[in-house]
Amino acid sequence: MASKKAPNAILLVGFGGPESPEEVFPFLESVTAGRNIPADRLQEVADRYLSRGGLSPVNGRMRSILESVRKVLSQEELDIPVFWGNRNSIPFIEDVIEELDEKGFDEIAAWIASPYRSYSSCRQYLEQIEAGAERVNGRVSITRLRPHFDHPGCIETAADRLSEALSSLPEDKRKEARLLFSAHSLPISAAETCSYVEEINEASRLIAERVDPEGSHPWEVVWQSRSGPPQVPWLIPDVCDRIDELAAEGVSAIVVSPVGFIVHNFEIEWDLDVEAAECAANHGIAFARAETIDDDPRFSQMIVDLVKESFGDQPEYLALGNLGIAPAPCPKDCCPAPSHSSR
Repeated sequence: MASKKAPNAILLVGFGGPESPEEVFPFLESVTAGRNIPADRLQEVADRYLSRGGLSPVNGRMRSILESVRKVLSQEELDIPVFWGNRNSIPFIEDVIEELDEKGFDEIAAWIASPYRSYSSCRQYLEQIEAGAERVNGRVSITRLRPHFDHPGCIETAADRLSEALSSLPEDKRKEARLLFSAHSLPISAAETCSYVEEINEASRLIAERVDPEGSHPWEVVWQSRSGPPQVPWLIPDVCDRIDELAAEGVSAIVVSPVGFIVHNFEIEWDLDVEAAECAANHGIAFARAETIDDDPRFSQMIVDLVKESFGDQPEYLALGNLGIAPAPCPKDCCPAPSHSSR
């Protein structure tokens, strides 16, 4: 999928989400296809969406990112149109690729809204991109932009978001705050086949060190949004379970950074803003949640820089930390599909 030819279009690829009650079950059925999710669990999640009018914020945020990237391109006088497609809701990736083909675009740079590598956060997107290219008989060449969990445009922006959340705590609680970095959990069997956990830990460390270079706020990674059969072991600790433990240890303030998510979404609103916040409140713990990166101009600039990287027009490839520049395209054997999909 890699190419050194300059792209004539950019495709932003998101997870998707419902925007009306009628879209809730089709969306959830797409997300959980082939995963043997218990019916009562599916209904439970559907009821959460329906309690909010069937609306996920994720598509609205993707539209904002779309406009922000277009603005950066305009400022740099780069005449490259930007499109957007989703894995699990309208506009679907395959349909947008068909539209690109019909409009004559044949060299596409694709940015995936998850910066981490696992089957569900990376390869599953690539499979749908490849399916879209096959639908148009290979008339489009699609270059996936490299994973960017440790890019300054990602880390520095997330650090600023966390600093703002920390500053929002009452002054008497702020000095004692623990930092929790939350990401979507995976089945352990899936996590063992990829670099997802290592990358989440590295991004969390880089953000924590920028926010708190003196190390006065202990930090750790927690997990959220697990699904699937209860007998399948997933990554732990769950964010709410860990808050219970920290309460027993006497912790009085917690700030959560949704490090696993670039784009604001329903799982953040429910698992963190509702469940984790209520758990903290029940223990009398001061609680704040950092905003996601979304359409921050620095992050949009990063996307444009990665596009230029993809065809050799970016003189310096940037990455912080110890893991180095992630490859694009990924090796063919990375992030294999687990027996139970992780998302």
